[in-house]
Amino acid sequence: METKEDILILAIESSCDETAASVVKNGREVLSNIIASQIELHTLYGGVVPEIASRKHIEKVNQVIEQALKEADVTLGAITAIAVTYGPGLVGALLVGVSAAKAVSFATGKPLVGVHHIEGHISANFIENRALEPPFACLVVSGGHTHLVIVKDYGEYEILGRTRDDAAGEAFDKVARAIGLGYPGGPKIDRLAQEGNADAISFPRAKVDGSDYDFSFSGLKSAVLNYLNTCEMKGVEVNRADVAASFQKAVIDVLVEHSLNAVKQYGFDKFAIAGGVASNSSLRAAFESACEKQNISFYHPSPIFCTDNAAMIGVAGYYEYIRGTRSGYDLNAVPNLRLGER
Repeated sequence: METKEDILILAIESSCDETAASVVKNGREVLSNIIASQIELHTLYGGVVPEIASRKHIEKVNQVIEQALKEADVTLGAITAIAVTYGPGLVGALLVGVSAAKAVSFATGKPLVGVHHIEGHISANFIENRALEPPFACLVVSGGHTHLVIVKDYGEYEILGRTRDDAAGEAFDKVARAIGLGYPGGPKIDRLAQEGNADAISFPRAKVDGSDYDFSFSGLKSAVLNYLNTCEMKGVEVNRADVAASFQKAVIDVLVEHSLNAVKQYGFDKFAIAGGVASNSSLRAAFESACEKQNISFYHPSPIFCTDNAAMIGVAGYYEYIRGTRSGYDLNAVPNLRLGER
């Protein structure tokens, strides 16, 4: 039985190829987290096909909402507000979630709260780390985003650095495809890298002129492709595990170095990671080791909350709701929405 003081957020996420719905209580307690993944379907094409993703979202969105309410054992009438990802992401995919959220809001008279997808990833850290509160530094690493962010307060962010080209997860996918692992690349490289020698091949660690905290991974991706082409031309057998491990280490070294430099410069004693790549076992281990050496508290969500899910949107939606954020029925999908924009 819910008391009147409880705030229940029904959250919807459809920015890429997961259709998800969740009910979150008081910002930290996940009552349900339903995810309908399309990975198997898109694996056939070697990556996400936007039009197919949108159609699948249309098929699944009502089902996941109903299932989320059922698993949470709450009615729509008990819900306080509806939160939904409205950007960034694939425009057609986002539109499905936004349209569904607006329909539920209109039908129930409950407030609508638009949520930034990256804010959702950052907020995933609040689910299991009840003691974590701003301010802290956070690295968001996913298929579409690599952001180094200062979380000043709930809903208040300062971006210190971002990728100038490929996101870390994007580079993982492209390299995985090049060495014949297929899609999705991140988990497959993570597994194969366990069998390889991370020091076998010297790949570059890029720095961006004029910015200590920006990232660039396209040069690294090109270096891997050049290495593979050179081996092919010379008839040298490629050790795929060594390529995976060496590439992964090159990515991780840059992510750790930039992040820890920022934590040190800004005087934080708390650091978190978020996003799909944050479930990478080697990345977590590297950050755990580096943070322990510098006496920094390290936070990360469980893997289920690293990949796209609605629970993280529900958490972010809760904090936006109590800050007074409300969206109108003119809320639209914004595929290139920047963190901090509304």
